[in-house]
Amino acid sequence: MKILSTALLAALAAFTLACGYSSKAATPPTAGAMPAIAALAPNSMNSGGPAFVLTVNGSNFSSTATINWNGTAQATSHVSANQLTATIAASSIATSATVAITVTNPGTSGTGIYNTGATLAETSAAMNFTVN
Repeated sequence: MKILSTALLAALAAFTLACGYSSKAATPPTAGAMPAIAALAPNSMNSGGPAFVLTVNGSNFSSTATINWNGTAQATSHVSANQLTATIAASSIATSATVAITVTNPGTSGTGIYNTGATLAETSAAMNFTVN
């Protein structure tokens, strides 16, 4: 009887493993929409000037996109998929400099048990802003 129960237990274990049960891995995120900057308005300011509104025109701006001033995210208003604005503080233009402006579309999280539909954050190529 002991041999029979051992054989049945071994058969049951083999059958369970043969069914291919395994946990599914989460789906890796895919590339998100790549934003592109076409123009900055204004594209320069005089050093020591007051705070101003920077308008970034381009394409593929998500509703949660951010304007980055030398890599630092700014509070950004989404006007459309082609235009964003941000108020740049006077302290940011206190001295002469060339500033890299980029736009980042943040990544999105996936849904469901396999995390499907997730996207990666994407950042545009930089466009230079000049502080004279």
